[in-house]
Amino acid sequence: MKKIQMVDLKGQYASIKDQIQNSLDEIMETSAFINGPEVQKFQKELEEYLDVKHVIPCANGTDALQIAMMGLGLQPGDEVITADFTFAATVEVIAVLQLTPVLVDVYPNTFNINTDAIRNAITPKTKAIVPVHLFGQCANMEEILEIASEHNLYVIEDNAQAIGANYSFKNGSKKKAGTIGHVGATSFFPSKNLGAFGDGGAIFTNDDDLAHTLRGVVNHGMYERYYHDVVGVNSRLDSMQAAVLRAKLPNLNTYNKARQEAARKYNKVFQDCKHVEIPQVETNQSCNKDLGICSTCDCHVFHQYSLKITNGKRDALAKHLAELQIPHGIYYPIPLHNQKAYKDSRYNEADFPVTNELVKEVISLPMHTELTNDQIEFITTTVIDFLNN
Repeated sequence: MKKIQMVDLKGQYASIKDQIQNSLDEIMETSAFINGPEVQKFQKELEEYLDVKHVIPCANGTDALQIAMMGLGLQPGDEVITADFTFAATVEVIAVLQLTPVLVDVYPNTFNINTDAIRNAITPKTKAIVPVHLFGQCANMEEILEIASEHNLYVIEDNAQAIGANYSFKNGSKKKAGTIGHVGATSFFPSKNLGAFGDGGAIFTNDDDLAHTLRGVVNHGMYERYYHDVVGVNSRLDSMQAAVLRAKLPNLNTYNKARQEAARKYNKVFQDCKHVEIPQVETNQSCNKDLGICSTCDCHVFHQYSLKITNGKRDALAKHLAELQIPHGIYYPIPLHNQKAYKDSRYNEADFPVTNELVKEVISLPMHTELTNDQIEFITTTVIDFLNN
């Protein structure tokens, strides 16, 4: 059995090596390193894949979130509601822009933002909701859109972990994650389902006017060189990263299907395991709830495969996996409301019962396109044997 990786980027690269190398050679020959043809082609191809009118490439996923908020004209002191259980970048950009982050709890089964908690957090100062599509599936966007409409709020999707996932509405229609709200943001960090060989990101919107503003913001506020119409930043996807992403994009559905198949194999073993709770899908999705993901599932793309260990042995299991050189992740060990940078007297521990439990229970196992059956068998057997002893 080959060495288990948390993410096997080298194995994925092997099948697209020649295409990437040819593109990189052409970029070196033309020296079109910034906003070159590869970036423009990738933009158009991603628009077609997502069925969204505008993709605005940028330097990384954190910038994508910040630029989205800048483009919407949010002002210092405006309140932005987001999930307590997520990576810090989501709240980081809110604080950087001197907006007021309002953290709320998540659901225990999907890890996504709790819509009742959103409703309870709205005040006259609330201007936006940032649902995070955590670990690979959309938050309950239909209800979030209803809440936003009722209170005249923007919806900014943090889609760093769910590119390629579909969201099903009650009427049977579907949209790609990141294209449902007013604006979406994603990351192309190498470990993402669609990952570059360095940093990269993009913003999505169907709003023509907003797209125009965003295209200026990413480029120093310029639409014409040396004429600065809006306050901007320097955040551009370089041509080499675009070339890598162009090579990977046609394979994204295949990559996601491989992750889903690995998740099914994990779930089949873990579904009856005492002290283990397997990943679940949003209740409005059409999957088999007993297995967490059905044979036709397209709503979860498993950026992470995250279990809950409910007997208090999560940390001991993590140590055991490390001793056997089985990589794992604990996403996330500290709630955002308890992080030193984001502590605030507004927060009450009683408002975060789920997040406070998740940080003690959640563990993520290796998940990528190159997982083999023998690797999954070794990982699952190791986990079950440890928990049964």
